[in-house]
Amino acid sequence: MIKKDIIHDIEAAKTSLGIELGSTRIKACLLDSKNTIIASGEHAWENRLENGIWTYHLDDINEGLQACYKSLKDDVKNKYNLVLKNIGSIGISAMMHGYLALDENAKLLTAFRTWRNTITEEAADKLTKLFDFNIPQRWSIAHLYQAILNKEEHVGKIKYLTTLAAYIHFMLTDEFVIGIGDASGMFPIDSEKKDYNQKMLDSFDELIADKGYAWKLKDILPKVLVAGNKAGKLSIKGAKLLDPLGDLSAGALFAPPEGDAGTGMVATNAVKAGSGNVSAGTSDFAMIVVDKELKVHKEIDMVTTPDGLPVAMVHCNNCTSDINAWASLFFEFAKEMGMNLDMGDVYIKLFGIALKGDKSSKGLLSYNYYSGEGVTDLNEGRPLLLRKPDADFNLANFMRNNLMSALATLKIGMDILTKEEKVIIGKLCAHGGFFKTPNVGAKILAAAVDTEVVTYEAAGEGGAYGMALLAAYSSNAENIDLAEYLDKRVFANVKTQSVKPDKEDVEGFNKYIVGYKNAIGVEKEAIKSF
Repeated sequence: MIKKDIIHDIEAAKTSLGIELGSTRIKACLLDSKNTIIASGEHAWENRLENGIWTYHLDDINEGLQACYKSLKDDVKNKYNLVLKNIGSIGISAMMHGYLALDENAKLLTAFRTWRNTITEEAADKLTKLFDFNIPQRWSIAHLYQAILNKEEHVGKIKYLTTLAAYIHFMLTDEFVIGIGDASGMFPIDSEKKDYNQKMLDSFDELIADKGYAWKLKDILPKVLVAGNKAGKLSIKGAKLLDPLGDLSAGALFAPPEGDAGTGMVATNAVKAGSGNVSAGTSDFAMIVVDKELKVHKEIDMVTTPDGLPVAMVHCNNCTSDINAWASLFFEFAKEMGMNLDMGDVYIKLFGIALKGDKSSKGLLSYNYYSGEGVTDLNEGRPLLLRKPDADFNLANFMRNNLMSALATLKIGMDILTKEEKVIIGKLCAHGGFFKTPNVGAKILAAAVDTEVVTYEAAGEGGAYGMALLAAYSSNAENIDLAEYLDKRVFANVKTQSVKPDKEDVEGFNKYIVGYKNAIGVEKEAIKSF
C-alpha cells in the first residue's frame, strides 16, 4: 500500500490494533485495511519475585500499556505526520493463565500471580484426578483451588476471576469477557459448546460446597467468546487509560481478548486441524491442532484455537532468558574492550556462530531454568552450565548448547505427542524472538522435532500481530471462518522461509537430549542445595 492510502486508512479509522503483554516486552502492532503492518510500538518490562510470587504490579501494567501505546503513537507521527486519534478495531492479548482475583469494585484482592509461578502442585494434582484432565500448575483454576486449600481469606470476596488480557479488556471496555483460547488456560473447555466444560464446573462446585462461598465458579469467570465475536467498544475511561494525553477517541470495536498462545497461532496461520506452531521467547510452547482425543499427560495441556478447535499444547516456562543473560554478558565485555556494538548485532553473531558448533555440543549441557518447569516436574529453577573436563569448550559449541537447551523441554513434550500419541505434524510455523535471526532458530527447532519449520515475514512481530489480525477479523467476520480469512485475506501472498530437518542435526539433538534427561538430577540437587 502506498503512503497516501495508509494515511487515508489512519484518518478514516480503517485500522486494527493489537497489543500484547509478553513476559519482557509489551508490543503494539497497527494494521491498515489490507492487514499490512504500518506502525508498531513497544515497552520493556520485567516481572518481580516478591514473597515467593512472580508478579507484576497494577502500576506496572497501566504504565507499561501507556508507554507501549505512546511508542506506537510516536511511530505513526514520525512515519505519517499524523496524530493517532481514531482506531477501527482493537484487541488485547497477554500471557495466558495466572490469577487475577477482583472484588465487586474490580479491585485486586491479592497479588497478581503469573503463569510463571509453580506454587499450586497440590491443587493441580487433585484437580487433574477429579476431572481426569490435565490441569497444569499455571492454570487459573489451579491457583484458585490452591488458595482455597491454603484457606486464603480473600477467596470468599471474589467477584471476578480473570487473566491479564481479560482484565485489561475489562478496564478498557467495561465488558467482562474472554476469548475462548485464553479461557482454555483458565478452565477446561467444551469445544462443541464453545464454553467452559459444564460437567467439570459442577464437579468443582461440589468439591468446594462445604466452604460456603457465595459464588458458583461460572459466576466469577469471564464470559467466553470466540474469534469474530464483537466484544464491546473502547470506553471514554478506557481511551483515557490507554492515551492519557487525550488524543484517542472512544468507540473502537474490540475483539475478544486472547492469550499469547492463540495469537501466535493466528500470526503463523496455524489454526486448521493438523497444523501447528511454535512460539519461542521468554517461554516457549508448541500448539498442535488435533482431531482426536489424547490420553492425559502432565506434559500436555489441552486448550483451543481462538475459534474453539481442540489444541494439544506443550508449554515450557523457560526459553530465552538464559541466552539473554549470556548475550548481555558478552555485550558488557565488548563495551569494556571499547567496541561500539548494538545489542542486536550481538544476538545475530552469537546465533550465527552456533551453527558452526558440534551437532550435540560436544560435552556441554545447560539447564535454562529461571523458574520451575512443569514438563520436567520442577517447582523452582537454577540456571546451570555443565561441561565435561574433555569438552571442546569453544564459543560455537557453547552457543549451540544454549540454543538446544532453550528447546530441550519443548522437545521432551513434543516427543510424547509424536512418538507416544502418534500425532502427525506436516510442518511447524514458528514465531517469536528466538527466530529473528534468519534460519538459525528455525534450524535448531527443525532438529529438535524432526519436522519442517516455516517462518513468515512477520515472525518476529509475534502475538501483537496475531492480535491485530483478530481485531481486523472481528470487523470482517461475516460469512467467513477464521481459517479461510487468514488463508485468503492475510497469508495468500506472504513470503515464507522454510527449513527442513538435517539428519545430522536431528541425530545430534537426540544425543544431547539423552544427556539432558540423564543429568536432570544435577538440576534437582542444585535447587535443593543452592
